Amino acid sequence: MEKELKNELGRIVIDEEVIAKTAGIAVMECYGLVGMSSRSVQDGLADLLGWDNISKGVGVDISEDKVYLDLNIIVEYGTNIHEVAHNVMERVRYTLEKKVGIEVVTIDVNVRGVRVGDAN
Repeated sequence: MEKELKNELGRIVIDEEVIAKTAGIAVMECYGLVGMSSRSVQDGLADLLGWDNISKGVGVDISEDKVYLDLNIIVEYGTNIHEVAHNVMERVRYTLEKKVGIEVVTIDVNVRGVRVGDAN
């Protein structure tokens, strides 16, 4: 599905993948994150996603012109998980509102793992 915006000049159609990738990049800019995890975690193992697959850690649901996000993250050991998740929510909301021009109704953060070090 896609998000459609209308203005006096016409309409803008933003694909779900664009929203997911933009949200994923915003997540990776947050302190205390090791990386994104796939939405389909099997056997309790959280695999780190590379930059090419970053959108696979983001679930986007667009219904009745409202956008709902589901983010899957892996945090760095020793950080305050609640604070990292809160910062992720704020950063993603700000980025999508300012850079894409869409309002997000809810952002759910799923912490799929804790790791030492970063993804680099």
